[in-house]
Amino acid sequence: MVRGKTLMKRIENTTSRQVTFSKRRSGLLKKAFELSVLCDAEVAFIIFSHNGKLYEFSSCSEIDETIERYQKKDKAQTDIQENIQGQREKGGGARRRGGGDRKLKGGWRRTASLGEASGRR
Repeated sequence: MVRGKTLMKRIENTTSRQVTFSKRRSGLLKKAFELSVLCDAEVAFIIFSHNGKLYEFSSCSEIDETIERYQKKDKAQTDIQENIQGQREKGGGARRRGGGDRKLKGGWRRTASLGEASGRR
């Protein structure tokens, strides 16, 4: 038997929604645990249910340690990005030759190559 494609929209039936949430939450917990064990990765995630109940997983002893580590790393990345932006505004600093995708705090951002930026392709 083949499963049908699941539409990505809110499940209106409260009972079905709760059952789906519970099953998918346990699936995420299992995958996070497997990722941490198989790849020796530090994994942490936080889920809040629709009624505000907290569910969390951390592969290290305390989730706070992972969150602190993330915040330090994020602050360092932000400082680097601000420094690079300041250098570009001044007209100095290193220039990238090719375009590429860069992971930033808000998601993926496409960066243009010098040729694309000047209108040449």
